Amino acid sequence: MEHRVANSLIMTVNEKKFIESGLLSDIRVDGRRPFDYRTLTIRFASEDGSSEVQLGQTQVIGFVTGQLTQPYRDRPNEGSFAIYTEFSPMADPSFEPGRPGETAIELGRIIDRGLRESRAVDTESLCVIAGKLVWSIRIDLHIIDNGGNLVDAANIAALAALSTFRRPECTLGGDDGQELIIHSPDEREPLPLILHHFPIAVTFGFVGQENTVTVIMQCLRVASVKAGDITSKIKDAVESYNTQRSLRKIKRHNPDQQGSADVAKRHMERLTVSSDQSGIASEFNKHDKTNKKNSISKGFSGAPASWDPYSRGIDGDELRTSLASRVTPLDKQKEESSQVNPEKKSSPESFDTTNSLVSTHEVGLVKKQSKTLKDAVKPKHKRKNRSNAS
Repeated sequence: MEHRVANSLIMTVNEKKFIESGLLSDIRVDGRRPFDYRTLTIRFASEDGSSEVQLGQTQVIGFVTGQLTQPYRDRPNEGSFAIYTEFSPMADPSFEPGRPGETAIELGRIIDRGLRESRAVDTESLCVIAGKLVWSIRIDLHIIDNGGNLVDAANIAALAALSTFRRPECTLGGDDGQELIIHSPDEREPLPLILHHFPIAVTFGFVGQENTVTVIMQCLRVASVKAGDITSKIKDAVESYNTQRSLRKIKRHNPDQQGSADVAKRHMERLTVSSDQSGIASEFNKHDKTNKKNSISKGFSGAPASWDPYSRGIDGDELRTSLASRVTPLDKQKEESSQVNPEKKSSPESFDTTNSLVSTHEVGLVKKQSKTLKDAVKPKHKRKNRSNAS
């Protein structure tokens, strides 16, 4: 059976006596010891500045928003923050819809006093233009379920939401340098709030007629230990959230990173496949060459005499045919080039024409074959015959 601390007005007398007798015996209804804390769970949404805290059966959701406003006249260089609480009727039967009641107002004041008087939030860092524009931070706390220890749960939700909130970066620009430019998250990374420390709320209840001073000192020692544990849990949860946020930011700003990685992976796979295929091809070529060598070696008898051209290894007719085809018919070309009609005596002009034709034919022969010693002597011999004839 669940017992709600906030429902003390509707609790029966027997229930109250049962709870008091259990506390005097250092036993609670849920089995915890008098100074044992409830199970704490901190979660964050995908948006910055939102948190969900569950402390035992109590559940609180916190949202942090910010807007640019004019500063107070007595504090022109400091921003401001305010806390608003909302109690859902589903969280507790004693909560009524509509305007916040005394419990909601008191809860908001306790958390606001703890953050403001301890100066946990650096309000001077919220100043954009001194005396003109500052950031005003608003913290909304929604009570989803009230299972006791509501102040502690709401305080943790407010701190967790403040730790993950980020405001847009602002710069001055324009023609005169006095125009305020608010950069979007895609242009510039938003700026987190500066929190000097975490003021943790730890509440206690007094039962019995013990010495008040002794109990207060004991509660202070217990509160210092519990505050350190809760602070560590909040920081660990915020660090995990920031890590996930960084991964989401990389995916948002670098959508082609995964595609490029896939392309590089496929390229490496192609290189691997091509190298494997080249290795297989080289092995195949080696195997083919080995087979050719074996087939050639089988054509010979294997003895030294098998290398004789007239042995069984090489066909003699085939060898003679190939050698005959390589010999150029030089004698035939010489006869064609030296054919001149000795009976036909022509004039010098006709002789020059004939000589030019012969020389042209000889040039063509030079292109076809190499020049010999006989070709070099022939023109001089002809010149001697010409002089004798004249």
